[in-house]
Amino acid sequence: MLSQGFRSGFVAIVGRPNVGKSTLMNSMVGEKIAIISDKPQTTRNRIQCVLTRSNYQIIFIDTPGIHKPKNRLGEYMVQVARSALEEVDVVLFIVDIWEGIGSGDKFIAEELRKVKTPVILVANKVDRVESIEDARKMAEDFCEWGDFNELVLVSALEGTNLGKLESTIASYLPEGPKYYPDDMITDQPERFIVAELIREKALELLEEEVPHGIGVEITSFKEREDKNIIDIYATIYCEKKSHKGIIIGKGGSMLREIGTRARHDIERLLGTHVYLELWVKVREDWRNNVVDLKNLGYD
Repeated sequence: MLSQGFRSGFVAIVGRPNVGKSTLMNSMVGEKIAIISDKPQTTRNRIQCVLTRSNYQIIFIDTPGIHKPKNRLGEYMVQVARSALEEVDVVLFIVDIWEGIGSGDKFIAEELRKVKTPVILVANKVDRVESIEDARKMAEDFCEWGDFNELVLVSALEGTNLGKLESTIASYLPEGPKYYPDDMITDQPERFIVAELIREKALELLEEEVPHGIGVEITSFKEREDKNIIDIYATIYCEKKSHKGIIIGKGGSMLREIGTRARHDIERLLGTHVYLELWVKVREDWRNNVVDLKNLGYD
């Protein structure tokens, strides 16, 4: 039985690539669901996470960064981001106040003028600026570019002002049902999150030209009969033969390191021991192949 006045709603997180959208969502939910990388365009799919309190439930939708697409995958990512704005109750527009506000942010601000959904401007990475007042002044000046209902300065990494942001979001939610159980934090299947964690480690370790040409497919995910360990087999796809050698590394060293780092996070996620085996295959130009995109979960 829900208390009178219970609020619930869907919140889209938008912004140009690499402004901290996934870090913000992970920090607010308190679990690592969206992968994190210092390289742009990390998020490829919408990832739905749930934050439940006694009197409200916030369902976060992390979207790919809005950017000028260079291939079919890029077009898909931008379409996902734009369509999300029409399906939610609140939009969080994240900007990197430390790096500064640029033309990409202004482009998104103009796009957001077209939606009727309440927009909260979130100025992220205040922990990296010398003066909070300078950051606030910069953010307030940027408000002239869009129609924003609120401005909140935060550090997603340090957790600064996230409580204020949460209460601000809640104030814009409509009265509604509890869509998900209290203990549920995402609607994504374990296999999807595991694939994303493997891709995250590849993003961390691989050379600049390689990471965004890879996709990860979980080919087997089985719990052993004694239930003490889960066997996971995954294939990392890359677009060029030269990239395959880089991903494997000398004597398999790079692939082992990707697997070791991924296994640690996967075990924390699943709460059990994991045996992880990785393979690397070449699938040329998969980011422009509709069938390959669908097979790897981008449809």
